[in-house]
This record gives sequence, C-alpha cells and structure tokens, in this order.
Amino acid sequence: MRTRPLKVALLGCGVVGSEVARIMTTHADDLAARIGAPVELAGVAVRRPGKVREGIDPALVTTDATALVKRGDIDVVVEVIGGIEPARTLITAAFEHGASVVSANKALLAQDGAALHAAAEENGKDLYYEAAVAGAIPLIRPLRESLAGDKVNRVLGIVNGTTNFILDKMDSTGAGYQEALDEATALGYAEADPTADVEGFDAAAKAAILAGIAFHTRVRLDDVYREGMTEVTAADFASAKEMGCTIKLLAICERAADGASVTARVHPAMIPLSHPLASVRGAYNAVFVESDAAGQLMFYGPGAGGSPTASAVLGDLVAVCRNRLSGATGPGESAYAALPVSPMGDVVTRYHISLDVADKPGVLAQVATVFAEHGVSIDTVRQQGKDGEASLVVVTHRASDAALNGTVEALRSLDTVRGVASIMRVEGE
Repeated sequence: MRTRPLKVALLGCGVVGSEVARIMTTHADDLAARIGAPVELAGVAVRRPGKVREGIDPALVTTDATALVKRGDIDVVVEVIGGIEPARTLITAAFEHGASVVSANKALLAQDGAALHAAAEENGKDLYYEAAVAGAIPLIRPLRESLAGDKVNRVLGIVNGTTNFILDKMDSTGAGYQEALDEATALGYAEADPTADVEGFDAAAKAAILAGIAFHTRVRLDDVYREGMTEVTAADFASAKEMGCTIKLLAICERAADGASVTARVHPAMIPLSHPLASVRGAYNAVFVESDAAGQLMFYGPGAGGSPTASAVLGDLVAVCRNRLSGATGPGESAYAALPVSPMGDVVTRYHISLDVADKPGVLAQVATVFAEHGVSIDTVRQQGKDGEASLVVVTHRASDAALNGTVEALRSLDTVRGVASIMRVEGE
C-alpha cells in the first residue's frame, strides 16, 4: 500500500458534508485498504467558520473555497454545497488545478453537465456524481457501467422522498395535501420552503441526469416537462382506488418506439397497485429500469438524508481515488447518440379526466363526441349525479398529450361542462 495519503478537499459541511467527514475519519483504515492508499481530509470550505463541527480539526476549516481547490496538492474535491454558483466555478477550477471531483449537485449537473464533463476530460480528471440522484441507491453507476452493453428503453421512478411521503400519507390516511405537507415538515422530510420538491424541480433535475446517461444523449433541465403535485386531492386518490391504482410523483424517461427520439417528464400519475413502484412507502425512492437484454430492474432505498447520501459520495470517492492511483479515469460523458428530445405533446399514455357537468340527458353523448373528434378513444366512463350536478370520470386508451390537451380545451367550451376538476396520466400498465 502506498503510504503517502490522497488529499481530499470538502466543499460544504452541512448534513451531508459532515457525514462524509465523519465516515472518512471513522472508516479510515477500511477506506485505505479498499483504495490502496490512505485518504486525508486536507481542508473543509464552509460559509460559517465559527460553528462547532464535531470531529473536524478547526485548523482544516476555511471560508476561502477558491484557494482550497487551487492548492495543487489536492487529489479529489468533494462538492456538497449545491446550487449553480459558486459550485460551477469551484469545480472547474478544481479540474484545472489537478483534482478530480465527486459531486452531489443535481441542479448543476442537470443544467451544465456537458460543460463540466468537457472540463474534466480536457484536464484528464474524473467527474463522479452517484449522490446526485436517489441518495444511497446505486443507480448512476449501473446505468453508466453495468448496463453499458445493453439498450435502455425506459427509466421510471420515484426520485423525491418528500413528495412520496406526502402522497403516501394522503393515500393511507385520507389526509388532504396541506395536512400531509404539514406532517412532512414537522418530521423534517420537507423544507420550510418545499417548492423545489412539491413542484417537481428536484425530480426534474434528476430526470435530466438519468435520461442523459440512459440514452447517451444530452438532456438538460429545460428539456424536462415538469408538473407539480400541489393540486392532487383526496378525490383523486378515491378515483385511483376505484381503478386499483395509487398516485405517485414520477420521473419518466423514455425512448420513442422507433428509437429516433427521447422524452423526459415529471408529473403525478396513477399507477396500478400491482406495479412495484406502487408499494414504495414513506420517504423512500425507487427507480424501475427497462432494457432490451436485462429486462426489468428495480433499484430501491433511502433517497435522501445525511448518511445515505454520504454513502454514495464515499463510494464515488473510493472509485476516483483508485483511478488516481492507477493513472486512469473512469467513464465520462456518453452523448454519442445525440437523440432529439421530443416535446410533451408527443408523449403517448392513458388519462383519467374528472369533469363537473350538468345532470341532464345528452351530456355524455356530447362529451363522447368531443373525445372522438380529437382522436382520443374512451376506455371507461363513470357518472354520478345529484340535484342537477354530476361528475363524469373518463379513462382513455393511449393517446398523445397534444390530442388530450385539445380534447380538454374543447370540453371546457361546452355549456354542459361546468369545469374540468382533474386530469391525471395513468402509467405503468
């Protein structure tokens, strides 16, 4: 074993960063044995230097992250500060000054992954980011390496623990959205401002990363269709149960049937209770992968939290350090396919539409005519009426999103349709 340690700079020492530092210290001997050389925490960049950080030598703490990554003797930079800047500038500087990078920064990778990969390649360094998607769940490495010889056609997953906790609570207890969100906040699953989670921004960033790796195509955050879950109601869950379904916020990345394009989207959807993702409870994550040769694979586990995310970071750290010792680099960006990303209107799936209509003869015929005129085939219809008001629930066969949108706009123009109460996609069948 080499005796000179590999030096690691840690950018950020919050929930995840402090766990990374702790594991590096408590598991130092095991890490050295697995890598083939000791690893040494050479510096920790923070915003608040006066805060007590248990187990970290205060002499290592600095507020000058730029100077730390430019030291020249740093072998690996671990970036867990998040956000776009200064993370992007610091990572680029790390490559230019001789360090490889391990990052958990999903937002940055979804926005500027191609540029970061190019900077890593130009400087002959590694960029690893297993922790950017689904916490402790090994997912990026299987897609980049284990399935490198296969053709991945679909990635379907629950990639945000906060939203899954809220929807699971609504499903299991009948709670409304706000009540379930309040409980998630009280338990620490939701941030004080939960917008990134409940509006799907967090999941969309992860979808962009997964789609890019799965389909060997550059997919940016702007390419991902995003719809939040704040409008999901107890009535939607009641309808889902009548269909033998539940509701999840899903990240869905698909290759078109002809293989000529891809799509990436995040939105709430009904899925059958028989689907493996339907049983994912609480704040857990799970990702379902479908490929030509391997068939159907599911990856499941804790998707967030200090220790689970730190586990993924340390796994990358071991891999990068091994590469450093051997003088090699791991797999970089694979974007050779360069497939176009199709708009949401091209997506084909089933739909569940709930309408408030007048309770009088001929309404169903009018509604059915609108669906037929827009080429959307109806699978089932359920109607309930009382005191001149009625609810009409329509479940369609597979149709394009553009056709469904045209149908809904036409329905809204009917005098007999008082309102479109809910539109939800049906996936996983």
